[in-house]
Amino acid sequence: MIGGRQGVDDAQVWIAVAPVDMRKSFDGLAEVVRSFLGHDPLSGSMFVFRNKSSQRVKILWWDRDGLAIYYKRLERGTFRFPSSKAHAVAVDQQQLLRLLEGLEVVARRTG
Repeated sequence: MIGGRQGVDDAQVWIAVAPVDMRKSFDGLAEVVRSFLGHDPLSGSMFVFRNKSSQRVKILWWDRDGLAIYYKRLERGTFRFPSSKAHAVAVDQQQLLRLLEGLEVVARRTG
């Protein structure tokens, strides 16, 4: 942590298991984090969402002074999200990088 606040290198990563509407932006995704995933969107954690076809991903992250969204679309194939009965699963940053490359990830714990 830098100055008591999380940086990107130590941010916890939560993957939402169910798809969300990719038309959602900052406030809509923050509300999904609060009401559906049960987390604080301003915690410094990264929250990863996919669309129904798993070809698009959005990451919502509080980067110390505001919300940021990272958006990626695969031209071929789909993002391979882990399955779980929980609403979200935690992964480490290496697994997030694998996910963003279209590779399979395995959840380390649920929440």
